[in-house]
Amino acid sequence: MKLPELEKPDRYKGLYIFDFGDHAGVGFTAEEVAELLESERYRSGKVYKIHRAYPDGRLELRGVSTETFQLESGMVFHSTTLETARSDFKRLVDAAIHASPPCRAKVHLVRYSEERFGVAMIYPAEYEEEISTWFAQREYRTSGPVEGGAGVIEQYYLQAPEILERHQLFGTSEGISRTGDELFVSLRRAVQR
Repeated sequence: MKLPELEKPDRYKGLYIFDFGDHAGVGFTAEEVAELLESERYRSGKVYKIHRAYPDGRLELRGVSTETFQLESGMVFHSTTLETARSDFKRLVDAAIHASPPCRAKVHLVRYSEERFGVAMIYPAEYEEEISTWFAQREYRTSGPVEGGAGVIEQYYLQAPEILERHQLFGTSEGISRTGDELFVSLRRAVQR
């Protein structure tokens, strides 16, 4: 795969490269990659995330499974009391109001049973690393155990706990994502942003 030279390569950290087979494009957002993979024509494309970018133009890439863009991931913070879970829920929502998470996410305060409660934060799986960094920067802690990952969210949906409260979080973006015709007409460009 031949990549173009980039001006200010550090601007591309966290964005994606889409390998179409006969050419590649640099600088796609996660939302744009998801739309490309949903299309009949580009569903077999290969995707790489720009993990690091160096001043000399070198890029450190990580291959990303196309299935990742179809999954939800998340974290479930467990508690034995409603009061503790409600406090965890409020602190998480307040943290997101103070500093937006890197992507759109939903937060649920839930009851599994009279002795088991939790807070679930659910987001697109392709943002796993960014969400982990966001949590670390917020120094978000709970008193109970936490589980995370796509399998945990799959299990969460299967258990179908009672949702007591919900909140939608709106994330920051590496740039405005293009959709539909606006996205598809630019696919021959080697540098997307």
